[in-house]
Amino acid sequence: MKRRLMHPAAGLSIVEALFALAIGVTVTGIAIPLTADAVREVRAAAAGRYLASRIVSVRMDAVRRSKAVALRFIPSGSDYQYAVFEDGNGNGVRTTDIAAGIDTQVTPYERLGDKFPGIRFALPAGIPDADGAASASEDGVRIGTARILTMTPDGSCTGGTLYLTGRGGTYAVRTLGATGRTRVLFFDEGEGAWINQ
Repeated sequence: MKRRLMHPAAGLSIVEALFALAIGVTVTGIAIPLTADAVREVRAAAAGRYLASRIVSVRMDAVRRSKAVALRFIPSGSDYQYAVFEDGNGNGVRTTDIAAGIDTQVTPYERLGDKFPGIRFALPAGIPDADGAASASEDGVRIGTARILTMTPDGSCTGGTLYLTGRGGTYAVRTLGATGRTRVLFFDEGEGAWINQ
């Protein structure tokens, strides 16, 4: 004679299922905004590092070619686009020489916001510049009136700062003229100060 084992009913009661569903919805509701903020922060930081690497690449190109090579920034709506140009006559990359076709364009123009959506060149109102001074302008490209960041064969460059902002934060990419060094800074809103990255 076979013995039958009695098993309690398998599965969840309606109350247990609703409780599990409520926990899942709550965790998801908390995680989605945190994940979206983290993605925006990573995107803004990546844009700063990308721009710094482009500057370093242009600097190395100037040394390799033994001629001045530059990033030229031009307004594009409320943002900027930029391209690489090389010196054609030994006097540096200049707006008049670009217009005359003497200094030639090496790369097509690109917009940072195309690679990093939501990021643009700007220094938001209320944030001091990287030197700690109050800023009267939200212009994010501060490398002289021509907005040409030139790298020379000896490794020096145009000094200045490029400010990037988006919902993930504000970054500054600084070039130090005499040494050609490039640094990336992040504005810590809690501290109210720029911090090296």
